[in-house]
Amino acid sequence: MTQALENTIDLPEEQRFLRRGLSWEQFKAIQASFANVPGVRLFYCEGILEIVSIGKPHEAIKCLMAGLLITYFEVKGIEFFPSGSFTQAIPKIVEYQADLSYCFGKDKSVPDLCIEVVITSGSPIKLQKYKLMGVQEVWFWEDGTFKIYCLREQEYEKVVASELLTELDLSLLNGCLLLSSPLEAVREFRQHLG
Repeated sequence: MTQALENTIDLPEEQRFLRRGLSWEQFKAIQASFANVPGVRLFYCEGILEIVSIGKPHEAIKCLMAGLLITYFEVKGIEFFPSGSFTQAIPKIVEYQADLSYCFGKDKSVPDLCIEVVITSGSPIKLQKYKLMGVQEVWFWEDGTFKIYCLREQEYEKVVASELLTELDLSLLNGCLLLSSPLEAVREFRQHLG
């Protein structure tokens, strides 16, 4: 592989604001006031509001990951339906946007896989919001590594590999995400897919 991204550990932190005890109506009012504010996402889960600023490092990793995964799906012949960061909600209970989300085989109302790029950790609702929606598998790319969770009997279990994409080499994907050149990352990834 070519040169790795040197500032992986020193990525600028996202700003996070957390507030507990808010009603759905209060959340919707706050959300409306942020309607025209770029680079900010609001999440709500069972009375907890989380406001997160999204920076360039976050978006760069997210976009590169999407490109690499689409390459993987194409090479492996996997029928996929991307839904990006569309809003997923159960009114009065939960509303959020994953960074990337996919259905496999056919398009569904709830994605099979949701992925979050986490530059700043510590969200108390990071798995709960997905559990409420019934998302089968959730990935967090955090601190330069993947953390994979699979839903089992209403609880998430941390696993070492994707159960939806069993042939995907996550260490290869992660190594390519850390390369300093996105072009080299795509070439390296495709070359190892065979």
